Amino acid sequence: MNLNEIIFINNLPTLDLHGFDRQTARVAINDFINDNLKMKNNFIVIIHGIGSGILKDTTQFVLAHNKNVLEYKIYPFNVGCTIVKINLTK
Repeated sequence: MNLNEIIFINNLPTLDLHGFDRQTARVAINDFINDNLKMKNNFIVIIHGIGSGILKDTTQFVLAHNKNVLEYKIYPFNVGCTIVKINLTK
């Protein structure tokens, strides 16, 4: 399964970053990815909201530099969410 086939995200593990600052969001995203890697969850959702784009930019920066992330994209039905595919083969 790839990210383009995901329609419903309600049953995926979700991290909500509303109210976080930039540095706290970085730590929370990396911890969330590591936790879901241990639980063997292939897909996760990060809710960053729309707002001024600070949390969205931080989310994409962290995901681009995390070695456990295979791919990610903005959820097409809600631009305040990013769907992430985690590499479970390590």
